[in-house]
Amino acid sequence: MDPQPNLETERLILRPFRLSDAKRVQLLAGSKEIATYTNMPNPYLDGVAEDWINTHESVFQDGKGAVFAITLKDNGELIGAISLININKTSNHAAIGFWIGVPYWNNGYCTEAGKAILRYGFIEKGLNRLYASYMGSNHASGRVLEKLGMVYEGTQRQHITKLGEYEDLDLGILKSEWERLETK
Repeated sequence: MDPQPNLETERLILRPFRLSDAKRVQLLAGSKEIATYTNMPNPYLDGVAEDWINTHESVFQDGKGAVFAITLKDNGELIGAISLININKTSNHAAIGFWIGVPYWNNGYCTEAGKAILRYGFIEKGLNRLYASYMGSNHASGRVLEKLGMVYEGTQRQHITKLGEYEDLDLGILKSEWERLETK
């Protein structure tokens, strides 16, 4: 099978993770702010990032997903991650997941990376529907998903627990909706 591609935007390169990224992942993803709004562990222990990165190649080769490191185009600095996960080839849909390191919040990087992952999912992977879940308390992720054109589809009430609290989830976008947005 072909290797996972790089995706390029105006300011970013989305590329496969390398084991050499592990310490940076641990540093960025291990922050309390990231753990509060994602399913990331806290503390983010030694070896967890390496284990996670080691799963990516087989997930991609098996056609089940694609995990990308979000890096700055001008200097190659790793700032986060974005992925298509749980690709369902029968129903042509997948989930999107992402996180951005706290020092890079509020710069539009996640929206920019999200647009690239939508294009990749709909055009390159031939998917019909992409969806994402975010914790109701994570308003910033909700805004990113809305900027990507995702619409409220329903709520998975108290679907997960985080820090002892139940959290609600869910948004999605169809290829036909994305195509309308792309032609505007």
